[in-house]
Amino acid sequence: MTSFEEAGTEETVTCLHMTFYHPCQEDKMMFRCLNFRKREQVRVDEMPKFGRDSNVCRYNLMDTRVSRVQFAVQFYRKLDSSEFCFEIKNMSKKTKLFVDQTELGYLNKIDLPWKCIICFGNYQILAEIEEGESVDYFETYLHLSEAPILQERCLPSLLPIPENGISPSLFPSQGKSPMEIDENES
Repeated sequence: MTSFEEAGTEETVTCLHMTFYHPCQEDKMMFRCLNFRKREQVRVDEMPKFGRDSNVCRYNLMDTRVSRVQFAVQFYRKLDSSEFCFEIKNMSKKTKLFVDQTELGYLNKIDLPWKCIICFGNYQILAEIEEGESVDYFETYLHLSEAPILQERCLPSLLPIPENGISPSLFPSQGKSPMEIDENES
């Protein structure tokens, strides 16, 4: 046997990609302590925290409007499953955290969908999970966005607007259900 054949199987690692955006990032440099474009290993028994207290948080946001500990992320495996997941917990008493359309108050937590947007204050974070197999650690990979992340989700309605400027969606159908009409009927 060659050394290649005897080598252990390389396992893949679950990675949490997080893309950060804030409208004032160029002026205030609130992300200057984050290590962008470099994967970081995190042991599975750690619960990385994001906030401004560098003594407590692994990921520091340099902004006095951010709580000492804004939120925490925990890696876990679902019961009776081989699927790995992340949950996010709001650790701020003053600021609500939004995961897509779900509002989290202080100490509320929720499973992170495989792709979602996390918002608090003017911060927008796109979180994407890359699946892996490792049971000892996971990785984080931070990115910086110069454009708002929510911009792509705030597209104007693609419904045509009638010439009178009044959208039919503004008026409920008042209990009428749709009717199917044969094109030959008048």
